[in-house]
Amino acid sequence: MEWFSASGYWLSRAVFQRSLAGVYLVAFLTAALQFRALLGERGMLPVPRFVARVPFRRAPSVFHLHYSDRFFALWCWAGCAVSAALLAGLDSRLPLWGGMLLWLVPWALYLSVVNVGQTWYGFGWESLLLEVGFLAVFLGNDEVAPPVVVLFLLRWVLFRVEFGAGLIKLRGDECWRKLTCLDHHHETQPMPGPLSWFFHHLPRPVHRVEVAANHFTQLVVPVLLFAPQPVATAAAALMILTQLWLVLSGNFSWLNWITIVLALSAVRFPVSAPDTSAPPLWYEVVVLAVAVVLLALSYRPARNLVSRRQVMNRSFDPLHLVNTYGAFGSVSRVRYEVVVEGTADETAREDGNWREYEFRGKPGDPRRWPRQFAPYHLRLDWMMWFVGLSPAYAGPWFGVLVERLLENDRATLRLLRRSPFPSDSPPRFVRARLFRYRYTTWRELRETGACWHRTYVREFLPPTRLDAGSQRR
Repeated sequence: MEWFSASGYWLSRAVFQRSLAGVYLVAFLTAALQFRALLGERGMLPVPRFVARVPFRRAPSVFHLHYSDRFFALWCWAGCAVSAALLAGLDSRLPLWGGMLLWLVPWALYLSVVNVGQTWYGFGWESLLLEVGFLAVFLGNDEVAPPVVVLFLLRWVLFRVEFGAGLIKLRGDECWRKLTCLDHHHETQPMPGPLSWFFHHLPRPVHRVEVAANHFTQLVVPVLLFAPQPVATAAAALMILTQLWLVLSGNFSWLNWITIVLALSAVRFPVSAPDTSAPPLWYEVVVLAVAVVLLALSYRPARNLVSRRQVMNRSFDPLHLVNTYGAFGSVSRVRYEVVVEGTADETAREDGNWREYEFRGKPGDPRRWPRQFAPYHLRLDWMMWFVGLSPAYAGPWFGVLVERLLENDRATLRLLRRSPFPSDSPPRFVRARLFRYRYTTWRELRETGACWHRTYVREFLPPTRLDAGSQRR
């Protein structure tokens, strides 16, 4: 079938697949380096406890069959190895069926991780990676030209990512309609980057232009993805530029990067396509059958787009095949941060020698400038931002975090930038206090060298010690 193949997109496929393999590699590396304190046997939300109460059919995962910290680590490092092999182009050196199976491996590996990840894996980019990764299985390799239907489905995902994010903004916070959200967003976003302070201090008319450009890119440009070339390439290129702007403005894990990867699949590079053989019949049948299933499953995400009660970042099936996306339907006007402190004093006095724990990415010391971490995802830091929004986000894991700090738990301390206590001398008490943070002005930055100014608000968690039990809020 001549209509089945799009030979002009062979380079687009290659760039897309190598880039996607890079995102997979970051995702597995993040899981391997952080899981023990978050999900391990002594983690804040242990996997064994989760699989004991959630059946396999609701969250398919290999860890329903067996779990140990060593097994989870091997699983994640295996994902890193397969991702690196795909990044090196191993799939193109295999027969078509072998390349497809190789692409299926990281998807299955990561699905098992996400489905037991609980709060730590409740972000939209987890499902997005799985949905895009599943489609990559059916793109083929150098033996055949990319299937038109799979390229269409990738654009359909990109359309839902961008259009869904645009609609949730218009339906959500009124500041998006008034073009004023960026007066606050760069300061209150989950994890500012090294340039976020400067973005915040751009003139307000520039912020208005930024918001208007965002609306255009998310509500108008996505429709052009389905236009003939070169219009679709121009639309994808504009999305890539917008995402790179967002990369500069903050740390959003791999959300921006996987959106860029998706957009690359819609770019038609002006190069001659190599000769490829006709796709085998079995391949055509499999691809078309999968496409029919995915289009049928798209009904609920499509209905969500047009619904007045649109929701963000929800999966409608346990395999995360087709999902709904969105970001920042509301924007905080004020930034609150939970600051965790410990003391070695015998008595927990208000004026005692309290020393602050430093997190890697979230604001703490007002003089410490934010760093660039994305596409690497600091899961604990992100959840601490949510806790600053409301104590309801703390849930059971926050109390366990405090317990592990009181124990000087090595795996937990590895998630932090610095502990103020020696490894052999844990604190006697740990407390948490809520502060309001704001960016300093240009004058304050010159005078103090601090990029943040913080003001004490209230106690978040009273002084807690192990022998008194874990007090949680």
